[in-house]
Amino acid sequence: IAVGLLIMVVGQALGGTTGFALNPARDWSPRLAYTVLPIPNKSSANWSYAWVPMVGPIVGGVLAAGLQAVLK
Repeated sequence: IAVGLLIMVVGQALGGTTGFALNPARDWSPRLAYTVLPIPNKSSANWSYAWVPMVGPIVGGVLAAGLQAVLK
């Protein structure tokens, strides 16, 4: 419950400014649509940041599994 509450609080606090992309599909799909659709005067889709929601959850999961193995 504590982890879920922490994720909810961080999402509520920073979700509006950072996009809060914990799910890679939630970040990648709109970014791809924004790039492909012919929108006039659009800015960059910031593909240099696109790797963060893809790699972040994997690295976090591996670190959490390693920490649990050490503490067990």
